[in-house]
Order: sequence, then C-alpha cells, then structure tokens
Amino acid sequence: MSIRRAFPIAALTLLTFSSTPLLRPDLLDAQGTDRIWGRVETSAGDVYEGFIRWDKNEGSWVDILNGSKELSFDHYEVWNDLIDQEESHRERSIEFFGVRISWDDDEAQFPSSSLSGIRFGHIQSLRVLDDDLVRLDLRSGERLELDGGSTDLGRDIREFLVDDPERGKVELEWQDIYEIDFGAAPAGARPEGTRLYGTVEDRYGNRYTGYICWDLDEILTTDILDGEEDGRDRKIPFGRIAAIEPTWHGSLVTFIDGEEMELSGSNDVDDDNRGIQISDPGLGMVEVEWDEFASIRFHDPDSDTGYDDFDGGHRLWGTVVTDSGEELTGWIRWDADEDYSWEILDGQWRNVVFDIEFGKIAVIERASSRSAEVTLLDGRTFELEDSNDVDGDNKGIFVQFDDTGEWVMVTWDEFREVRFEH
Repeated sequence: MSIRRAFPIAALTLLTFSSTPLLRPDLLDAQGTDRIWGRVETSAGDVYEGFIRWDKNEGSWVDILNGSKELSFDHYEVWNDLIDQEESHRERSIEFFGVRISWDDDEAQFPSSSLSGIRFGHIQSLRVLDDDLVRLDLRSGERLELDGGSTDLGRDIREFLVDDPERGKVELEWQDIYEIDFGAAPAGARPEGTRLYGTVEDRYGNRYTGYICWDLDEILTTDILDGEEDGRDRKIPFGRIAAIEPTWHGSLVTFIDGEEMELSGSNDVDDDNRGIQISDPGLGMVEVEWDEFASIRFHDPDSDTGYDDFDGGHRLWGTVVTDSGEELTGWIRWDADEDYSWEILDGQWRNVVFDIEFGKIAVIERASSRSAEVTLLDGRTFELEDSNDVDGDNKGIFVQFDDTGEWVMVTWDEFREVRFEH
C-alpha cells in the first residue's frame, strides 16, 4: 500500500445490575452535584442562577449538547491534498422494482459542516451569536461554534428552565438568552427531584447503565409517567417506580413497595414511546428504541459525575496501524473532521444507537467494510455499523506528525486499528 503524504499546513461486554438500593423519597432533597448549574444572563440584562433543564431531556453534566459544526478550510485542504481522486470515485447504486441501477460519482465531496455534540461538563460558557448559532468556551481554553442541527439550539428548543433558589423556576425563550456561565452547584444547593438513573436491558440481553431520559422527555424523579389503568388516568412520579417492562398492550410498572400495575394508552408506556436514552459517564449516550426495549430497573449510581470530572478535552493522540502493519504515531483526525477527545463517534448495533465520546475510547479496529469494533477505556467492546464513522464511507483517518507537522492519510480499506493515548 502507499500512504498519502502532504507537506505541512500553517462483542459488547455485558454489565451487571447495580446492587445499590432503589431511589428513596429522602433522596429527593439530595444535593445535585451531577446536575447542570449555570448563571444565565438574558438579552434584557436580567440574571438568573440555578439548576438548568435544557430542551426537556438534558439536565446533567454527562448529557450531550447536540448541534452542527462548520468544518474549517484546514480540514478541507488537508483532505483535498491527500485524497486520491481516482480512488474517490465510488460506484453508487439503487434498486427499483428489482432492477439495480449503478453509476459512478464523478468527484469526491467534502461537507461544509458535520453533526457534532459535546457533554455539558466540558463547557465553561455559552454565548448566543445568532438565531441558532452559539459560541462555546471550553474548560480547556479552546473555543467552538455550534449551530442548529437539533432542538438543543435555536427557537425550536422545547424548553429552557432555570431553577433559581431565590426566584423559583424561570422559563426562558431562546431569544431571551444572551450568555450562560457554567459551574458546579454551590454547597447547600438543592434541586427539586434527583436525576433518574438505572439499567436498561434490550431484547438481546444487553444492559446499559447510566442517567436515564424516558420517552426523550422525563429525566427527574419528580417527572410523571402517564398511562391508563382499567380506563382511568394514572399519573405516577418516577421517584415511586422501581421497574418498567413492556407488555402486549402497554407496560407493567413495579413500584418501590412491590406493588405492580399494568398501564396503557400513553406514549410513556406503549410502542409510541420515542426511545430511552442512557447517558453513561464512561461511554457517552446510548438510545434504545421501544421495539428493542426489554426492561428498566431504576437504582442509585455508585457515585455522581460532577462538573469537576470534566476538563474540556484535548487533541486526539495515538497510533494508527495500517493493514500492512505500518505504525503511524501522532495527532489523530478521525473521518477527516473529529480532532478532540470531547467529540462523538456515532454508530448502531442491532438498532441501538451509540454516541461514544472519543475521550472514552481506547482502541478502534476495522471489523469489515461496514463495521468497526470499539473498545472503551473500561474494557467494554461494541461492534458498530451504519455510520460513516465506522464503515467504508469514512472520509479517512489522518495522522499529523508532531515533529514535522506533516499529515498522512489512511483510507478505511488500508486501516487496521488505532490505539488512543489520553
């Protein structure tokens, strides 16, 4: 194989259920070290400070702020200098009524932006620049701009709440927000309700543990599970629930005291549920769709993940091994656009969606043209597919040598593995 060079430019490891006790009513007053806290200045000059609930489904430092980032000219120039235009011609095909039509792409394309995300704990401050554009100052000193790409940013945000101890809960519109300074909650600050935490099992027997978002909406013990029992509406605080399992018509809800109740008639408890998200401190985020969902058991975390557990990230450094065994050590740029440990590697496994923080990855190995095996720092492994981060649509793995600044590119077909050093 030939490595392209350029001159310098200016099987899932299963988790066991936690043995910690289920959430108790007295924990509703616990101090929320895991919860997002910030000082919010409005465009009118008002200031509110307290626990923040973002877009309904984010409330902890481990949660991900989603958006899109514009790719710099440097990203494009490095890619353009190294890509082999002949090899970049890819055959595309589509099948229509049993007839396959194929054609060649005449020219490789480089996107102007890409979907991105960052955990709230890495952010020092956020400044709203435009309708859906924000500037993030990270705790590392780096600066990043994100724009809309989800309901997390812009006027489509579903909710923005500040639980100010002095003024109570304040709901702000996106256009009201000017700047937010993030930080750990002060000693003695008490949120209303604790963050849901538990273990989700999918229908294949795999288990995922972390902070829970139910139906892409409910995240706190004070939030309500809606449903009907024998034609009567029931509204149950999540803090009373020990477990939920789907049934033929709805869900079987088990309470902390052992009582059971079958509910139906609501997207909280039937196949209209939009999904269960698990924010895993040692991974990132996992989303299990209702069709793949087998059960959830709520329990306490072994320890909270607080603001001080994040550092703002660092450039990716490691060793790329080619298919021929050559080792290239230096700064890593994954898929031509991810440079930092706070960035997210996307993929799926059996319809379960994974957003894995690069800073939690030890090794990525090419499993095939359509998949990769990802090993985390804690030893868990996942074979992921259905994303250009982990299949043949990957735009290339780039290595910049520290001593010369020279870039080299390894295509997906030439790639064997990368070992990250954090």
